[in-house]
This record gives sequence, structure tokens and C-alpha cells, in this order.
Amino acid sequence: MKLAIVLPCYNEEAILEDSFRSLNGVFSRLVAQGKIDEESLICFVDDGSKDGTWPIIERLSKEYERVVGIKLSRNYGHQNALLAGLFNVDADAVITMDADLQDDTDAIEKMVDAHAQGNKIVYGVKRTREADSAFKKVTAQGFYRLMEWMGVDIVYNHADCRLLDREVIGYLKEFQEVNLFLRGIVPLIGFPSTTVEYDLRERKKGDSKYSLRKMFSFAWNGITSFSIFPLRLISYTGFIIFAGSLVLTVWAFWVKYFTNDAIPGWASTVLPIYFIGGIQVLSLGIIGEYIGKIYLETKARPRFIVEKKVGQDG
Repeated sequence: MKLAIVLPCYNEEAILEDSFRSLNGVFSRLVAQGKIDEESLICFVDDGSKDGTWPIIERLSKEYERVVGIKLSRNYGHQNALLAGLFNVDADAVITMDADLQDDTDAIEKMVDAHAQGNKIVYGVKRTREADSAFKKVTAQGFYRLMEWMGVDIVYNHADCRLLDREVIGYLKEFQEVNLFLRGIVPLIGFPSTTVEYDLRERKKGDSKYSLRKMFSFAWNGITSFSIFPLRLISYTGFIIFAGSLVLTVWAFWVKYFTNDAIPGWASTVLPIYFIGGIQVLSLGIIGEYIGKIYLETKARPRFIVEKKVGQDG
């Protein structure tokens, strides 16, 4: 089969050439084994980088026939950069990975073999996360558990390292949402699928582009894009407050008529105001988040704009 691998890049000049050499070696070995076509390609998607990432991609595309470069007009974010690559390469199957190659390249051959066995989707699942900090490891695994608890169909410990068959990508194009969370969208498509395990490796050069703020923003986007549980939580909270107010009413009557400890009007007035006021503000914030998503979806703006394309299909 003709295979393509898509790697979104944002300010990755420090590691880009090392990543290409590693992938090129894997591709050459798979071609020699007859597992993939010699016209298989490596596609780098420049997601609005501000360093020398694009010039490196352009040079590699001139030196090597299997390199394709896609330059987006600005930074659209990791998920949109993945889509730009998936929708702009011509291949029988496409693998997506991060350009820093913390996802072990040995998983590529495993995915190709799984696809040859009839699987249209192959999820790369992290066997270990030793390269992550303790905080990132705990929060990431907690996120997957939370999503499962809320009823979202998601593959545990799977990020965006996956193989998609051409047919699956065709159906993926029919999903038009602006608020992208591919880890939740891909399982909705169906088709035969399986998983392959790999060990997360340490980043050799450069720094991670995912700050703590971006990590939490991504997680919140995933939760609100695939679950209405936060909205239901407001109803549950309202019921709990109502039940608590009944208990507080009984307690207030007991203190007033059976003890001498009552401070007239303070507890029964001040505490409920602060408590219920806080719940109201939190509830409005959650509702506002969903209304904001509706607002973004109704505008139906392009998810990405390709400024330039070089290489095989350029």
C-alpha cells in the first residue's frame, strides 16, 4: 500500500531533520520488506511556525522525493494541523504522529501490519509514560478516566498517534465541527479497529509546545465537545442545594426554639447568599461555555487555510 505519515510542526527546527532521518530509515526498511509502496510519503505540516521550520521542510522536499510540505497561513492549532495533513495527502493509509517523535517509530511497522490484517483504524496506545513528569502522567491518565466516566467513547492512553485508512478519512471529512477533538471523533466513525502499544520516549531536542494552559484548555475542549455532563452537573448541584436548604431550615428552627445559641439572622442570611451566589456564577460559566461553542459552530469558519504546498503533490 501507499503510506503517508503526517507530522504537525510548530517551531520544530531543532529536531526536524533528526525526525526525518529516523522516519526515512523506517520507510526504507518497510519498502525493502515489501510492506509499503516506494512512493509512500512523509508530510510535514507547518502550523504557523515562527522559526526556521518551513525553510527546512522546503529544503527536504527538494532533496527527497518522498517529502511533502504543507504550510498553513497561520497557527491553527495541533488538531487542525492534523486535519490539514490528513485531507491533503493522497495515500491508501495515513499515520499521524508528533514531529518530536516521542511516539516510538517502531509503532509504524506494527500499525502497517495491523492494517494489512484488515483493520481500518489502528490506535497507538502508550504502554508507559516514563518520559512524562509525574504531574503530567497523573493528570493525563485522570483525564482519560474522567472521559470514560462521563460516557465518552475514548481509547485509554491514546493521544494522536494513529493509522487511518483512506475510507475512514473520507468519512472524517463529513464531521464539520470547529471545536476539534479527534480522540473522540475517530471512535465515532466505527470500522474494524485495533491498538498497538509503544513506549513514550524522551524528547531529544527542543521544548514541548504544550504549556500547562494549553493542556487544560485541550482537556476542557474535549469534555465540553463530547459530553453534556457538566450541564447535568448543574441540575445535580441544584438538587443538592435544595436538599441542603431543607436541612438548614430544620436546623435553624431547632437552634431557635431548643437552644440559646442562635445569633439572630446571621447564619441563615449570609452563608446561603455566598454559597448560592457562587453556584450561580459557576453554573452561568458552564452554560456560557456551551453557548460559546454553539456560536463558533454556527459561523462555520474554515478550520485551516493552506498557504503553500511543496513536494509530490505540490
